[in-house]
Amino acid sequence: MRTLLFRFPKILASIFILLMIGGTPLNGWAQSGASGLSVPRFVSLRADDVNMRAGPGVQYPVEWVYKRQGLPMEIIAEFETWRKLRDWQGTQGWVHQSMLSGERTFVVTGDMRTVRDKPSATSRAIAMAEQGVVGAFKSCEATDDWCKVEIGAFSGWLRRVDVWGVYRGEPVE
Repeated sequence: MRTLLFRFPKILASIFILLMIGGTPLNGWAQSGASGLSVPRFVSLRADDVNMRAGPGVQYPVEWVYKRQGLPMEIIAEFETWRKLRDWQGTQGWVHQSMLSGERTFVVTGDMRTVRDKPSATSRAIAMAEQGVVGAFKSCEATDDWCKVEIGAFSGWLRRVDVWGVYRGEPVE
């Protein structure tokens, strides 16, 4: 027993080093999924009716039905042709890859947000967006706090921190 206790810290240290080298989520960045693409990553819903299941297959029960095409989702895991998703409110479940699109969209979070004509808090307001409004990214520079967006007929700028659907420092084209 004494030998095991003496080795335990060394074993833990070795496991920790192996995990860090392996690029697991411990280092806070993406790893490759079954598709070969990075996980986590953002996608959007391809249709107006998308079933979110309890597991990766049609044999699992449907837990949620999403009724909004273009709603952003975060892929957090992959299993064959199934993607484990998280929505902007934290709900998780599995969706078939055919129901997902690579189009980058966002959801406005928090209070009422001001869409600006330039990437500056002092520029002219062109629209107001309520929490839950869905829009599309036109671009986000990796080094910028602002993203060029489109919400319905309005095109302008929103701060990255006011939306869900893009990572901090992530470029979007």
